[in-house]
Amino acid sequence: MSTQPTISVIIPTHNRVHTLARAIESVQEQSIQPLEIIVIDDGSTDNTCALIKQDFPDVMFYRQSNHGVSHARNRGIESARGEWIALLDSDDAWYPGKLEAQLNVLNRHPEIRLCHTDEHWIRNGKRVNQRQRHEKRGGRIYQYCLPLCAISPSAAMIHKSVFTDIGFFDEELPACEDYDFWLRLTALEPVVYCDAPLVIKHGGHTDQLSRKFMAMDRFRLVALEKILLANVLAEADEQATIETLKQKFQVYSAGAMKRGRTAEVAKLRARYSRWLSRYNH
Repeated sequence: MSTQPTISVIIPTHNRVHTLARAIESVQEQSIQPLEIIVIDDGSTDNTCALIKQDFPDVMFYRQSNHGVSHARNRGIESARGEWIALLDSDDAWYPGKLEAQLNVLNRHPEIRLCHTDEHWIRNGKRVNQRQRHEKRGGRIYQYCLPLCAISPSAAMIHKSVFTDIGFFDEELPACEDYDFWLRLTALEPVVYCDAPLVIKHGGHTDQLSRKFMAMDRFRLVALEKILLANVLAEADEQATIETLKQKFQVYSAGAMKRGRTAEVAKLRARYSRWLSRYNH
């Protein structure tokens, strides 16, 4: 008799007591239950601790000072006992068959170490359609990950061995840490895609990182440079990465120049000069 793989669900949170219960309940309603639910409270000043103690006493709960989402996720992953890591942001939720559907897909692809799903988007309480550029897919998707984050953390199930092989989420990045991680993973191996909307991704609220940090491309530039310096890319992927870095540099520097940040642009141009001069015709 085969044994069902074990799953650890990791939920980082910061001052989201108003959405955290919804996220946890969506895990508890799964058709296949995980081995554990781990909530990492990243320095909340609201009633998160009281909520967990009163309503979710079986949840593994860790508190830390405010170090950012990457530190919180990494702490959860390090403490996880499951074979698979299922990430869930505390403002999102899952449909009840999410974990079961992913395990079914992974059973058909035993060589794959990441499975992600489609999602429904909710903005300010209303359903919105994704744009074509957000289309999800499986296989060798590295180049599809270059323009923007092509995998939602809340949709991802990752084999724990991945973190041993490529490292954890970059705690030096205050945002786009998921973009950086997907680049490092998909540069090396394919992923599998479960073509069903199994995640409810909520947006539009004021505490989203995309609202806290404007001009997110400056963090994507760091991630692109990192993967280039790692010397793991095939030639075509390297060229596509350099072209993406050049495009994002142009967009970010144009915006910075409009705001009079000429010294910043000069510093970035010097930092990325080795890439900006490549493949010029």
